[in-house]
Amino acid sequence: MTDTAAILAHFEAKLRFETDPSDVRAAQAAGESFAFIDTRGDAAWAQGRAEGAVHLPTAQIAERAKDLVAPGTPVVVYCWGPACNGATKAAIEFARLGYSVREMIGGFEYWAREGLPVLTDAGHVHRDVDTLTAPAFAVSCDC
Repeated sequence: MTDTAAILAHFEAKLRFETDPSDVRAAQAAGESFAFIDTRGDAAWAQGRAEGAVHLPTAQIAERAKDLVAPGTPVVVYCWGPACNGATKAAIEFARLGYSVREMIGGFEYWAREGLPVLTDAGHVHRDVDTLTAPAFAVSCDC
Protein backbone atom coordinates (compact mmCIF):
# COMPACT_ATOMS: atom_id res chain seq x y z
CA MET A 1 0.00 0.00 0.00
CA THR A 2 1.28 3.46 -0.91
CA ASP A 3 1.68 6.01 1.87
CA THR A 4 0.73 9.08 -0.15
CA ALA A 5 1.01 11.43 2.81
CA ALA A 6 4.59 10.36 3.54
CA ILE A 7 5.56 10.62 -0.11
CA LEU A 8 4.05 14.09 -0.37
CA ALA A 9 5.77 15.21 2.85
CA HIS A 10 9.12 13.95 1.57
CA PHE A 11 8.98 15.83 -1.74
CA GLU A 12 7.56 19.00 -0.19
CA ALA A 13 10.42 18.96 2.33
CA LYS A 14 12.96 18.60 -0.48
CA LEU A 15 11.67 21.81 -2.07
CA ARG A 16 11.79 23.61 1.28
CA PHE A 17 15.43 22.69 1.77
CA GLU A 18 16.79 22.43 -1.78
CA THR A 19 16.84 24.61 -4.86
CA ASP A 20 18.60 24.40 -8.21
CA PRO A 21 20.76 26.71 -10.31
CA SER A 22 18.00 27.89 -12.64
CA ASP A 23 15.70 28.70 -9.72
CA VAL A 24 18.50 30.60 -7.95
CA ARG A 25 19.20 32.59 -11.11
CA ALA A 26 15.49 33.35 -11.50
CA ALA A 27 15.36 34.54 -7.88
CA GLN A 28 18.36 36.79 -8.52
CA ALA A 29 16.70 38.23 -11.62
CA ALA A 30 13.49 38.82 -9.68
CA GLY A 31 15.42 40.79 -7.05
CA GLU A 32 14.67 38.35 -4.23
CA SER A 33 16.67 38.99 -1.09
CA PHE A 34 18.90 36.10 0.01
CA ALA A 35 22.55 35.40 0.70
CA PHE A 36 24.11 33.20 -1.98
CA ILE A 37 27.11 31.48 -0.39
CA ASP A 38 29.97 29.66 -2.10
CA THR A 39 31.27 27.32 0.60
CA ARG A 40 34.40 26.10 -1.21
CA GLY A 41 38.01 26.97 -0.40
CA ASP A 42 40.11 29.82 -1.76
CA ALA A 43 41.55 27.97 -4.77
CA ALA A 44 38.09 26.87 -5.93
CA TRP A 45 36.70 30.39 -5.49
CA ALA A 46 39.53 31.87 -7.55
CA GLN A 47 39.01 29.28 -10.29
CA GLY A 48 35.36 30.25 -10.74
CA ARG A 49 32.17 31.00 -8.87
CA ALA A 50 28.53 31.77 -9.49
CA GLU A 51 27.77 35.41 -10.17
CA GLY A 52 26.32 37.04 -7.09
CA ALA A 53 27.87 34.59 -4.64
CA VAL A 54 29.70 35.53 -1.46
CA HIS A 55 32.72 33.47 -0.44
CA LEU A 56 32.40 31.82 2.97
CA PRO A 57 34.15 28.45 3.28
CA THR A 58 32.31 25.91 5.41
CA ALA A 59 35.05 25.86 8.05
CA GLN A 60 34.53 29.61 8.63
CA ILE A 61 30.72 29.72 8.81
CA ALA A 62 30.41 29.42 12.61
CA GLU A 63 32.87 32.27 13.15
CA ARG A 64 32.06 34.64 10.24
CA ALA A 65 28.43 34.11 9.15
CA LYS A 66 26.88 36.73 11.39
CA ASP A 67 29.35 39.34 10.09
CA LEU A 68 28.50 38.57 6.45
CA VAL A 69 24.82 37.57 6.59
CA ALA A 70 22.28 39.54 8.58
CA PRO A 71 20.18 37.41 10.93
CA GLY A 72 16.87 36.51 9.32
CA THR A 73 18.30 36.58 5.79
CA PRO A 74 17.50 33.41 3.83
CA VAL A 75 20.63 31.58 2.70
CA VAL A 76 21.40 29.42 -0.34
CA VAL A 77 24.64 27.43 -0.18
CA TYR A 78 26.59 25.57 -2.83
CA CYS A 79 29.80 23.63 -3.18
CA TRP A 80 31.36 21.79 -6.17
CA GLY A 81 28.62 19.52 -7.46
CA PRO A 82 26.49 16.43 -7.00
CA ALA A 83 29.46 14.27 -5.94
CA CYS A 84 30.34 16.69 -3.12
CA ASN A 85 28.53 16.97 0.20
CA GLY A 86 30.22 20.23 1.18
CA ALA A 87 27.03 22.26 0.69
CA THR A 88 25.15 19.87 2.97
CA LYS A 89 27.78 20.40 5.67
CA ALA A 90 27.54 24.17 5.15
CA ALA A 91 23.75 24.08 5.36
CA ILE A 92 24.04 22.31 8.71
CA GLU A 93 26.36 25.04 9.98
CA PHE A 94 23.96 27.81 8.91
CA ALA A 95 21.00 25.94 10.40
CA ARG A 96 22.88 25.62 13.71
CA LEU A 97 23.17 29.41 13.70
CA GLY A 98 19.41 29.79 13.17
CA TYR A 99 19.37 30.68 9.48
CA SER A 100 16.76 29.48 7.02
CA VAL A 101 18.98 27.69 4.54
CA ARG A 102 18.62 25.79 1.27
CA GLU A 103 21.18 23.78 -0.64
CA MET A 104 21.63 24.45 -4.35
CA ILE A 105 21.64 20.95 -5.81
CA GLY A 106 24.13 20.44 -8.59
CA GLY A 107 26.45 23.02 -7.05
CA PHE A 108 28.87 25.11 -9.03
CA GLU A 109 29.24 22.37 -11.62
CA TYR A 110 25.63 22.60 -12.74
CA TRP A 111 25.57 26.38 -12.43
CA ALA A 112 28.42 26.50 -14.95
CA ARG A 113 27.09 23.66 -17.13
CA GLU A 114 23.76 25.47 -17.48
CA GLY A 115 25.62 28.45 -18.96
CA LEU A 116 24.84 30.74 -16.02
CA PRO A 117 27.19 33.66 -15.27
CA VAL A 118 30.57 32.59 -13.90
CA LEU A 119 33.21 34.89 -12.46
CA THR A 120 36.90 34.19 -11.88
CA ASP A 121 39.55 36.39 -10.36
CA ALA A 122 40.27 37.47 -13.96
CA GLY A 123 36.64 38.44 -14.69
CA HIS A 124 33.58 36.96 -16.41
CA VAL A 125 33.81 33.61 -18.18
CA HIS A 126 31.28 32.60 -20.82
CA ARG A 127 30.45 28.90 -20.90
CA ASP A 128 28.18 27.35 -23.46
CA VAL A 129 25.15 25.48 -22.18
CA ASP A 130 25.70 21.77 -21.77
CA THR A 131 22.58 20.40 -23.49
CA LEU A 132 22.61 17.41 -21.13
CA THR A 133 21.75 19.79 -18.29
CA ALA A 134 19.70 22.60 -19.83
CA PRO A 135 18.02 23.50 -23.11
CA ALA A 136 20.35 25.29 -25.52
CA PHE A 137 17.78 27.72 -26.91
CA ALA A 138 15.33 28.37 -24.07
CA VAL A 139 15.40 30.33 -20.83
CA SER A 140 14.44 27.34 -18.69
CA CYS A 141 13.49 23.70 -18.96
CA ASP A 142 9.86 24.53 -17.98
CA CYS A 143 9.89 21.93 -15.23
